[in-house]
Amino acid sequence: MKNLIRIITLFSTLSLIAACDHSHDLDADGGDEHGHGGLVAHGHEPGAIAVTHFTNSTELFVEYPPLVVGEDSAFAAHLTRLSDFRPVESGRVTVFLKGGGNQEERFVVDAPTVPGIFRPVARPVNAGRRHLSLELTSESGTVIHDLGPVTVYPDSEKAAAAQPHEEEDSGEIPFLKEQQWKVDFATVEVVKRSLRPSIHATGIIKARSDGEALVSAPVAGYLSPGASFPRLGSRVSRGDPLAVVVPRVAGEVDVASLELEVERTSSRLELAQREKRRIAELVDQEAAPKRRLGEAENAERVARAEFEAANNRLNQFRRNTGTTMESEQGGLTVYSPISGVLADIRVAAGSYVNQGQSMFHVVDIERLWLEANVAEVDLGSMGEVTEAWFQVDGFDRAFEASPDTGGLLVAQGSVIDAVSRTAPVVFEFDNEDQRLRVGMFAHAHIATGQSVEAPAVPINALVDEAGQDVIYVMTGGESFERRVVRLGIREGDYVHADSGVEAGERVVSRGAYLVRLAAASPAEAGHGHAH
Repeated sequence: MKNLIRIITLFSTLSLIAACDHSHDLDADGGDEHGHGGLVAHGHEPGAIAVTHFTNSTELFVEYPPLVVGEDSAFAAHLTRLSDFRPVESGRVTVFLKGGGNQEERFVVDAPTVPGIFRPVARPVNAGRRHLSLELTSESGTVIHDLGPVTVYPDSEKAAAAQPHEEEDSGEIPFLKEQQWKVDFATVEVVKRSLRPSIHATGIIKARSDGEALVSAPVAGYLSPGASFPRLGSRVSRGDPLAVVVPRVAGEVDVASLELEVERTSSRLELAQREKRRIAELVDQEAAPKRRLGEAENAERVARAEFEAANNRLNQFRRNTGTTMESEQGGLTVYSPISGVLADIRVAAGSYVNQGQSMFHVVDIERLWLEANVAEVDLGSMGEVTEAWFQVDGFDRAFEASPDTGGLLVAQGSVIDAVSRTAPVVFEFDNEDQRLRVGMFAHAHIATGQSVEAPAVPINALVDEAGQDVIYVMTGGESFERRVVRLGIREGDYVHADSGVEAGERVVSRGAYLVRLAAASPAEAGHGHAH
């Protein structure tokens, strides 16, 4: 079944690659292999000038014929938002020709012909060396792509003679803008990053020692079926009521009997006190012997002792269970000992529970522990530990447990496990988006040694091809090059590229596998644009 899914996916992707036939109808070629300031120029069609330029917010891939005085030069300007690598769908584009001792010339188009593609037409008036720029004005503001010097030729013959000969196929992989816009695609500039060497360890996400609590039944009894019975995943604060247990204290005696006994002894004490006062008045009037007063006083002492004993039994029961008596419900309210999330509810409202039975599992997931189990052979090279980073299956980014992100080292185990031959190292970290769950397995890396600075590429840019680490480098807006890289230190979402790419180049960070498919079917991908 999995193989069938792969075949269907491959067929669908190749169909997408083949679906867009381009033809810009341009007729000049020129530019350097790699320009400065975000410029990349390459020959896309025979006789066309193709330039790729980046700003902080947009990418421009533009094709246009050589500029000739008095002749129309149609620009095909592909504009992409770098925030999501989707086409710019609205705005006004202005092409500027400046400098060279002549007046500024500008050529405007008020909207794209299709989303992402603007087609201003330039008809130069002055020949010579000019400065070319393209300005995008939209609701998001104004962005200027400075394309540098350009020559405006006095006639078509001189323009044709000045163009270099068409180079043979350089092995570049075509992947058109219209294709990039339809899929999950992105590129990123390679920059030098300081990464620290690390050792790998298996890990598990755990609750903090003071961030987890199992709430058990204080006594045997029935859970009151109240309307506020908690739900799985609910957030609770420390001291919030979780359930009410209507207990059975011993045999057929329940907690209500304790309250009843207190009331009975209280009534007996009140009667004994009234009787003693009555007898005392009779003795004062010499209507009763003093012996009767002594008997009344003794009866009062017995009644008081019975009341105090009953009251003490009730108070002692409350202290032993750590609960509060709800006389109106005849039960014991159980409270949450910590703030957190109800990770597990093991009882139901109205059910019978035994004393000590686990009822609720409360976990504080705002700050968690990473327990990394370091192999015995790596302990000698670990050195002083301060931080770690880790990955969890199902997440496309790495998580950090470092002082810079609010993390800290909790403990280092000093005993080797006899079975796994590992020692634990525990870090505490902020679970910022609270998506990590207790019990998840992690691929942990504990930082060791000094930082090293080198060109780094995102982990997502790497494609495993028959055991080789491959990246796809952008050589132009719609052309890419396959390169084998040798990897070095890895930290978080980045890894050093010791060879195969230089700082300043751009690599495919999302959609590299689709570029690989395009390389396998260059005929289907095609070079021409038709709009």
